[in-house]
Amino acid sequence: MLLHLGSTGADVTRLEVRLRDLGLYAGGTDNIYGAGVESAVKAFQASSGIAADGVVGDQTWTRLFPAPEPPAVPASLNQRCLALTGTFETSAAAPNCYAGLAGDFDGQGLSFGALQWNLGQGTLQPLLAEMLSRHKDVMGHVFHDNLDDLRTLLALPRASQLAWARGIQDARHNVTEPWKGLFKALGLTPEFQAIQVENASDIHAAARQLCEKFGVTTERAAALMFDIRVQNGSINAEIEAKIRADFAAIPGETAPMDAEVAKLQSVANRRAEASKPACVEDVRTRKLTIANGTGTVHGMAYDLDRQFGIGLRPMLAGYKL
Repeated sequence: MLLHLGSTGADVTRLEVRLRDLGLYAGGTDNIYGAGVESAVKAFQASSGIAADGVVGDQTWTRLFPAPEPPAVPASLNQRCLALTGTFETSAAAPNCYAGLAGDFDGQGLSFGALQWNLGQGTLQPLLAEMLSRHKDVMGHVFHDNLDDLRTLLALPRASQLAWARGIQDARHNVTEPWKGLFKALGLTPEFQAIQVENASDIHAAARQLCEKFGVTTERAAALMFDIRVQNGSINAEIEAKIRADFAAIPGETAPMDAEVAKLQSVANRRAEASKPACVEDVRTRKLTIANGTGTVHGMAYDLDRQFGIGLRPMLAGYKL
């Protein structure tokens, strides 16, 4: 990074906006590093203990635009795994993944939450009913005059629920207002997030069984098996046989954590290969990102340890809440 008098471009515009926000620059954003910008940069450098030469190098840029702190990760491995898979499912990082909302693009009427519980399969209705039962005050605060409509919805037959959901969407299956905003607000409440975590407990139990079955023991293993249970269901006998053969081919002198990664890579690849042809590479990329600890899925970069606290460390005994 090097900006100086006469530089132009998008980075200069960003610099102008930042200096203006700091009260150091009163000019416009014209993409040109002029004398006013240079003067403001010198003032910032002087106040930051940097040589005031008016040139924006890496040190000045980093002081102007410090990297954001990574989000705090939940203490529970269950919650961390849910946040990761929820981010994959919704393309929104926690806590926004808990408010992930999709319309009837898949014939399920309405899908909501970190794991996209939906009306079509009857998985969303229990969460909403539980929220109404346990947190009436929160539901009233979120839905206001629309709360009775939500109660009515939950009392309808499934076919009528799907018809209602389709009636609040546009031609591209986007949920329209006010319901889009109402559901988003619900997903961001701690109370409904807690209900989502609780309702994922059976999936965690199944994931734990898969970890035990294949003898993998790390946090990444828990995350991978949980993601398989959510996205793919399980691992059948044919896939298992291929995985076992891969495991047997790992040299005996391989270091334990290297062997663990090799096992997770095998599970990731073999489960992906068993997916529908059109989905193989998408599943493979997602699963290998977990196995390797880093990767890019749907254009989003992932570092599991930094972003979710999921590392190549032994999972806590019991892998439970």
